Amino acid sequence: MEPILISIVTHNSKDIFQTLDQFATFLPDPTYQIVIYDNASEKKYIEKLKRYPFVRVIQSSENRGFGYGHNQVLLSAKGATAIICNPDILVTKQSLGELVKLVQHNPISKKTALVTPKVLNEDGTTQYLVRHKLTVFDYALRFMPIQFVKKRFDKRLADYECRGLSDTTYSQIRMGSGCFMAINLHAFQEIQGFDERFFMYFEDNDLCLRFEKAGYDIVYTPFHPVTHLYGKGAHRNGKLFFVFMRSMAQFFMKWGWKFY
Repeated sequence: MEPILISIVTHNSKDIFQTLDQFATFLPDPTYQIVIYDNASEKKYIEKLKRYPFVRVIQSSENRGFGYGHNQVLLSAKGATAIICNPDILVTKQSLGELVKLVQHNPISKKTALVTPKVLNEDGTTQYLVRHKLTVFDYALRFMPIQFVKKRFDKRLADYECRGLSDTTYSQIRMGSGCFMAINLHAFQEIQGFDERFFMYFEDNDLCLRFEKAGYDIVYTPFHPVTHLYGKGAHRNGKLFFVFMRSMAQFFMKWGWKFY
């Protein structure tokens, strides 16, 4: 039986060692294999990654983005199920195992391509990362620094962030966050994985919509959460904000512009 691949793509991510330390609480385990695709990080950083005995590191001489890296790991992989994991995620052995089971034997969908868990902040509050629609206005609203404007549109923002998802049942959704995804590997390979034109940001939304177009379902579970050490890089870093805006334009040009 093939081990379940946990694919992580990184480029000098400072949080990955906290992530790997958490995995070290229950790995090595023949059930899982962690593969890190490194996008041209510093030499000392890569050497530190290789100190973890349960990790296989694939080194790239250039940074070609999030989706490209995961595709290099997953498109030729064997097995039925895999995990797409950010380098800033904390997940327990129990949650990991239950999420894998949900992909393989889902109670609400016989054609599940992807299961996304509730994502928490370090303080236990919820990160609202599920989406059922994307518009330019809603993205502008999220970045808006003026609080009374956000308050004026709070109901709309709540709808956009899918805050009403049940905490007591599974839900079928349209788009989940790429920070952590348990995937049907055959379905992922069938649609040729991530669209590599997205360097970073929006590739997860695009992947979900292509699963939907291919007739697959995406399921959200509130029962098996993960913790995301969320840096909000695009909110704070001018270079990342530019990457975000470029990916947003690529997404709407591909799927149609929706302003409001």
